[in-house]
Amino acid sequence: MMNVSICMAVYNGGKYIEGQLISILNQLNEGDEIIVVNDFSKDNTISIIESFKHPQIKIFHNEKNMGHVKSFEKAIELSKNELIFLSDQDDLWMPSKLKFFKNYFYRENVQLISSSFICFDNDYNINNDKKYKLYEHDSTKYSKNILKIFKGNIPYFGCTMGFRREFLKIILPFPNYIEAHDLWIGMAGNVIKSNLHLEENSILHRIHDANATPTQRPFIKKTKSRIVFIKSYFELKKRKKTFELKT
Repeated sequence: MMNVSICMAVYNGGKYIEGQLISILNQLNEGDEIIVVNDFSKDNTISIIESFKHPQIKIFHNEKNMGHVKSFEKAIELSKNELIFLSDQDDLWMPSKLKFFKNYFYRENVQLISSSFICFDNDYNINNDKKYKLYEHDSTKYSKNILKIFKGNIPYFGCTMGFRREFLKIILPFPNYIEAHDLWIGMAGNVIKSNLHLEENSILHRIHDANATPTQRPFIKKTKSRIVFIKSYFELKKRKKTFELKT
């Protein structure tokens, strides 16, 4: 049996964290763990998590607000198990998420698996737009997938990803300049050509004011993102050589 570590960064998530944890805890086996990194929350997030009194939930605290990228990095570093999953604080996991991810990890010799997902809002209106869909036949179109990351039109979301512990040899540490850990992880899977897309939906991804992404970004921010993309790509190409030597 492959045990899993669920890595979660939380910040002022008291409004939604209970439902998310329930949707995850129902799927855990003995030996699995949830690593929670509290990014200096000011609300009741931690008291809600502690109220579960669940031995598989392990809480760690940042001494100051470090942002979601560094908090997820810390959670991944603290994880112990063979399979690692990332989780946002405000989504809901599909009841069979871990089961079907594990099935694919057993069958496929890949480092990174990413799934499709469905969006919903606080009124529980569902958005199943095709832009949230990944297609299995695109899994090995590595250069095309990387180009889509550059263009910003591929749904690589950390909350829909699972990866093997071995994969940490290339993705950690996160460079200080990256803006999105999920795009960094998605690019890494394609750079080492060990990537699988699942067409199944693994989560209900909540869209609200606190996480909505602007549709239009200023030119300066777009330029910065392109520079980050180029730096990330060449850094991962360099790390690929080390990864191949270690595996």
